[in-house]
Formats: sequence, C-alpha cells, structure tokens
Amino acid sequence: MEGIYRYVLTDVEQNLWYESWTVDEATLPLGAGSTWSVRKTTLRGGLQDGVDLIEVDNGALSFFVVPTRGMGIWKGIYRGIPLGWESPARDLVNPAFVDANDRGGLGWLKGFNEWVVRCGLESNGAPSEDVVIDNNGNEAKVFLPLHGKIANIPARHVEARVELSPPHRLTVMGIVEETMMFGPALRLTTSISTTLGSNALTICDEVTNLNRRPAELELLYHCNYGPPLLEEGSALVTPFKTVCPRDSRAQEGIGVYDRFSGPEPGYVEQCYFFELAGRRRSEETCVLLKNRDGSIGSSLHFSLKQMPCFTLWKNTAATEDGYVIGLEPATNYPNAKRFERKRGRVVVLGGGETRRIDLTVAVHDKRQEVEAMERLVRRVQKDVRPKVSRQVLKRLSSEG
Repeated sequence: MEGIYRYVLTDVEQNLWYESWTVDEATLPLGAGSTWSVRKTTLRGGLQDGVDLIEVDNGALSFFVVPTRGMGIWKGIYRGIPLGWESPARDLVNPAFVDANDRGGLGWLKGFNEWVVRCGLESNGAPSEDVVIDNNGNEAKVFLPLHGKIANIPARHVEARVELSPPHRLTVMGIVEETMMFGPALRLTTSISTTLGSNALTICDEVTNLNRRPAELELLYHCNYGPPLLEEGSALVTPFKTVCPRDSRAQEGIGVYDRFSGPEPGYVEQCYFFELAGRRRSEETCVLLKNRDGSIGSSLHFSLKQMPCFTLWKNTAATEDGYVIGLEPATNYPNAKRFERKRGRVVVLGGGETRRIDLTVAVHDKRQEVEAMERLVRRVQKDVRPKVSRQVLKRLSSEG
C-alpha cells in the first residue's frame, strides 16, 4: 500500500469547515496491528466556544492539536502518563476572549494552558516598547505584549494526512498567518506528526515573510510540564556550556537551578538562560526532564542552528496557582525585543524568504530509557567545560 490519505478540514479560501470528522483503523485499515485514530471536534460553551480540537492517537501516544489557537498542542498522554499541566486558565480559551494588552500586556496568560505553545512570530518576549517605521515613513513607538500573537490566531487551512505505507505517519498540517497592512506579514506552515506506536511527535514549522521588504522573526516553543513528570526531586539534564539567572530573583535559586521542588504557595517564578552544546557539524542537541526516581522522562530534540537559545522557566507554585515548569528552545531569549535586536538574536527574513524550524518531543516510560537519554545528553556535553554563573550575564539578560 502506497501513497497518502489526505482530508481538508478547514480552508477559508473555499469557505470549507467541518465541525467533526474521524478517520481510524475501522474506516481506513492500515493492517498495522495498531489501534489509531485522528478525530476532529468543535468545543461548545463558555470560553472554549468555537474552539476546534484535533486528537491524534498513534496507539501509544495521543495529543490534541488546537487549530483555533495557532496550532498549539493542548495536552497529551503516553501509555497512561499525562503530558502537560493544570493551568488556572482551565478552558481552551477562544482567542476572541483574549485581550493581549490586558494587565499591562499580560493578557496572553488568560488563554495559557497548553503543553506546547508557540510564542511569536513578530515578537516573543516580555511586554515592552519597540520602534517601527509607520505607514508615513516615520518612526513610531509600538507596544509588544507578552509572547506575541501567533498562539491566538486561528488557522486558515487545516488538513489531516495518513501515510498508507509503513511506518504510517499521522500528520496534522496547518497554515496560520500573522499579517496586517503596513506591518508584518508572516505565514506559519506547520506539520505536527507521529508514527504508529511511537513515543514521540515532531513539529516541523516553516515561517515565510509574505512581504517584499525584510521582516523580523522571533519564535519560542513554550513546552510546559506538571505532574507526574514534575514533582519534588525532579531534575533537568542539559548539555550546557553556560547557564545564568535572568534576574535577581533567579539568582536566589542558582544553586538548584536544575532541580525542582514540590508545590510552594507564594512561589515567585525564576528563569534561567542557557547556552547549550550541540553535536559537531549538525549542532543537534537535546534536553531531558526526569521525575524524582528516574522512572519517567520527557526529552526535547532540536538544532542549535535553528534555535540557539534555551530558557528554563520555573513556576513551582501551589497546584491551584499553576504548578509548572517550561522548557523553551527558541531563536532568541525572551527579553524585550529591542534588547535582543541589539544582541543580534532577532532573525531577519528577506522578502519571500522562509525559515524552517524542527522540534521533536519524546516521552520515556522505562528507567533504562531515561538513563539512555541522560547518557546521550552527557555525550553531547563531554568536550565542554560547563559554567554556572551566579551573576546575571549582560549579554544574555536585559536585567543585567
């Protein structure tokens, strides 16, 4: 059996949209001996009203893609292990109910509850002012809210694909456009895929500048974990060259930057900026989050050529307040954009230019798999003298 089964679920140019749809082993037999499915539903009621949700189940790993929220990934589960976290923003919030400028530019947090969410595309850092050239050719101040716009823009095209030949890849493809007159015109084309029985999913993103003039790009993948991967005694393993605190608050915990506590009421977030090592030539790298006894873990795999920056966000607050940590590979650090531009970390796309970024997220449910992943991280780091800076480094943090 060869070829690809393809089904378009949303296409605004054709005024096409399906409220619900399913393909599975019963409707499309692959003969692979695995129970799998791709299901599309539309949520109703409350803040989630009108949100499209696509569940991909490869027989071992299942996860939910949210086309209405920029093709983010809401939650997942691997062989009984929950993936994601419990946010005070409990619903999958329709972007129509999110005002990014609320609370001084923190409105993005009103919809923040995904396992994997993109921050970008025009900007992805802390709320800040920037200077742009307006439609009259003059400099003008603009306000950039927290983490940008892409997570609150619905996809204009969505389709499901099933490869009919082994290893039978299941893919959800989407197109999301962050565009305006006299401003950025960026197109995100994403493919989120997994193979039958796999412990991993891969995000393949291409960002295209639709304008003829140059455009700036910032892109960060906010990968968020709560229990059971996050618990007292959980640890982060990275092949770092340098790690430093973002600010004075993070300095307080630099001695245990890579270890996590249980829920702490009143905890104030801490962030750490990393310069990672990668494999020779390819510059591929990986990081690992493991639970206290090392029996389960999750790893991220990406290229430093595509994403040279990595941030750890620690928010081990009370469970009710959002007990979570974020692993964040990115094109830049989540500082104010003007700071990142001065440090040369803002990507510039020429007219019509496309930049590709790939991220694989894997889950490990056996101690020997976690140990093997940790050995891999150590091998990547083996020729590096790691440095833990107790001071804020001015080249990495705007708080320095």
